[in-house]
Amino acid sequence: MKSSFSRSFSTAATILLLTLTVLGASFQIQIDSFLEDTTVSRLTQDSQVVADLASAYGMDGNLTSRDLMLNLNVVSQITNADIVICDHDGYIILCSGTLGGCDHDGWQLNQDFLDKVYDSGGYSATGTIRNLYDEERYVVSTPIVSGETRLGIVIVSTPTAGTKQILNKISNIFLTVSIFVVLIAVLGVMAFARRESKPLKELAKTATAFGHGELDARVKIDEDCSEEMEELALAFNNMASSLQKSEYQRQEFVANVSHELKTPMTTISGYVDGILDGTIPEEKHRHYLQIVSDETKRLSRLVRSMLDISQLQKEQGIPEEKKIHFDLEECAGQVLITFEKKINDKHLNVDVNFPEHPVYTMANQDYITQVIYNLLDNAVKFCPEGGNLGLTIREGGSKAYVSVSNDGETIPPEELPLVFDRFHKLDKSRSQNRDGWGLGLYIVKTIVCCHGENISVSSKDGKTEFTFTMPLVN
Repeated sequence: MKSSFSRSFSTAATILLLTLTVLGASFQIQIDSFLEDTTVSRLTQDSQVVADLASAYGMDGNLTSRDLMLNLNVVSQITNADIVICDHDGYIILCSGTLGGCDHDGWQLNQDFLDKVYDSGGYSATGTIRNLYDEERYVVSTPIVSGETRLGIVIVSTPTAGTKQILNKISNIFLTVSIFVVLIAVLGVMAFARRESKPLKELAKTATAFGHGELDARVKIDEDCSEEMEELALAFNNMASSLQKSEYQRQEFVANVSHELKTPMTTISGYVDGILDGTIPEEKHRHYLQIVSDETKRLSRLVRSMLDISQLQKEQGIPEEKKIHFDLEECAGQVLITFEKKINDKHLNVDVNFPEHPVYTMANQDYITQVIYNLLDNAVKFCPEGGNLGLTIREGGSKAYVSVSNDGETIPPEELPLVFDRFHKLDKSRSQNRDGWGLGLYIVKTIVCCHGENISVSSKDGKTEFTFTMPLVN
């Protein structure tokens, strides 16, 4: 398996080589075309000049004069091109650079070639001319005419080897520069790839440490790291924090469950053993069996509450088919009636404040009934003798607000964020002497959140109030 460094390096190197190859080939083709066009253009101009000069001599029938020969020689040396003049039948009569006579004198060019030059008014090509040049050349031919009379043609040519030599030099320069660029790029890519792979290695190292139980392991973010790497590191750190919190909550959950189960299980075991071994007199069996029964029911309620929580968390929201249209006022009123005996026993003053019309919502009625029941149960339980108990429903925008309040000790500000946690109890010392497991408010929040709504708590000046929202569908 390749490392990120080798992948980055090989990818960058491949892209660089392909780029230089395409660029070099394109550059060579363009330079070759430019040199060819420039050479042919220059030869065309030279050919036209010589044709005009030969035409002036040809009017007097002096195409073979020594003066014309001298002029051809001068033009040839200046332009560094070979010049050949043929008569109208295609016989070579003059060659530049050979004042004493040309080896090609008397040679005849192909008639088709002559006709092509005459008909087109000029012709250019790259190649060889049979019986004249064996090497590849740039060749430009121009007719020599006087009026309507065809006197002959001028052939101006130069070897292609000179152009190719220039092209080779340019290619060598390009190759040298390319090698230099590649070396610099390789060094730069290596440095860049190493720098980019370093935080990935750090991330892998941190992930390994986290997997081995170091829950406080976090990725350190350098200031010069890339934006993507910074986002990845932040995402990992957030995930690690979340998992660490979940692990702590799991450990706390196990510890709390173990603690909560220990007391009733010890009580049940102790009383049953006492009855079995005769330590507890027979006349007290019923009394202690009643205690065992109560503790068993409390354990049953704990298991049922935990199953309810598990089911809600599994659903991750209340399915629409489990929601119905119902009146919050009627629901809350029915729950309040079930606490009539407890309220009367503590002589509580109840303040109910509902709108004069029904307040309809769309939710799971059983779950909302449980929310109101748990809140009222807590409010009655912690309200002092003769205190005030409040139940309010009000409308605001698209929401219905249900509030349950009671008099009593003010909850410390540092405890408020924790009241909805599992097994959290404001009175750390209470256990079997209090009917509760610290799961009621946790279930309340879970139900409300599964409906996509919110719940809040406030406590000041001896009054505590819980308020949750539900969608208003009046």
